[in-house]
Amino acid sequence: MTDPARDRELKGMHPVPALPLSRRSALLALAGSAVALATPGLVTAASIRPHDARIVLFLGDSNTYAGTWVGWAETWFRMQKPQSDTAFINLGLPSETVSGLSEPGHAGGSFPRPDLHERLGRALGKIKADLVIACYGMNDGIYFPYSEERAQRHYDGITRLRTAVLATGASLIHLTPPTFDPVPLKGRTLPAGRDAYPSPYEGYDDVLDRYAAWLLAKRSEGWIVGDIHGPMARHLAEHRKAEPGYVLAGDGVHPGPTGHWLMTRELLRLWGAAAALTDSESPEPLLQSRPKGREISDLVARRQNLLRDSWLTEVGHQRPGMAKGKPPAEIATESAALLTQIRALCP
Repeated sequence: MTDPARDRELKGMHPVPALPLSRRSALLALAGSAVALATPGLVTAASIRPHDARIVLFLGDSNTYAGTWVGWAETWFRMQKPQSDTAFINLGLPSETVSGLSEPGHAGGSFPRPDLHERLGRALGKIKADLVIACYGMNDGIYFPYSEERAQRHYDGITRLRTAVLATGASLIHLTPPTFDPVPLKGRTLPAGRDAYPSPYEGYDDVLDRYAAWLLAKRSEGWIVGDIHGPMARHLAEHRKAEPGYVLAGDGVHPGPTGHWLMTRELLRLWGAAAALTDSESPEPLLQSRPKGREISDLVARRQNLLRDSWLTEVGHQRPGMAKGKPPAEIATESAALLTQIRALCP
């Protein structure tokens, strides 16, 4: 008679106990980790590299939820440290802001934009991350022209986020917002000077420029800030010299693969990745750095999506229409099996 638990051990997987897992034990299983989370001294508050973290948590809006840039960041890490037990948890939520603002009629009037701060305490309490990476701003100006009041709501929201994260002892990396591009929205944006904006303000990227500049200025106060807004804007400007209709985001907001790579690239720059990656405008150098690079990336994405849906449901939120994930304990075996496959492809 076979012993299922022993069979899992022989395959390099951590066996799942027959008794229900606690929330923290479930997270350990998801990470494929045998390290006790209560062990002190494994990470310092000043650390920003995933190598020094047990759990890396990503917070953001739909561009984070989409997961492409987050997945490539983890792919790079797995290639560097294939046997690491570090868990990457994507808790991005579409439509979300840190400002708590929502434009009239958002989503056709079906629901207001969710506010990160409604769920932030639960997320930090349940996941207990050592490193948090936050990317907000795209939705915070609600696609209206710049106003000091809205800007201050955004800045206050970022500051509240920072205070909450640092109070847990975790480290924090801020990322500037991606670019808003009116070019693919020609005829569907509105000029300045209107009382209402049922469609986006055509100069909305100027608002995001200001939000990015405010965040970058915080470097002088010791904040760790990665700039993705500037590089994306420069990329667009350079490519439009030869191709005026060139875009990174077909809808002006949600970038495609190249845009997601530019986001990944700037995070990897903070993490000390090789110039071959941080100078590239494509993920190809990353995907070709291992014989099975694309397969590794695909497996990482599958695992991240599984974890994302599980933890979004576990933490809870006020955004309707999201996929319902299974409880962490129920996906532990599947998650561990995917991690085993990833490790096998990352010699």
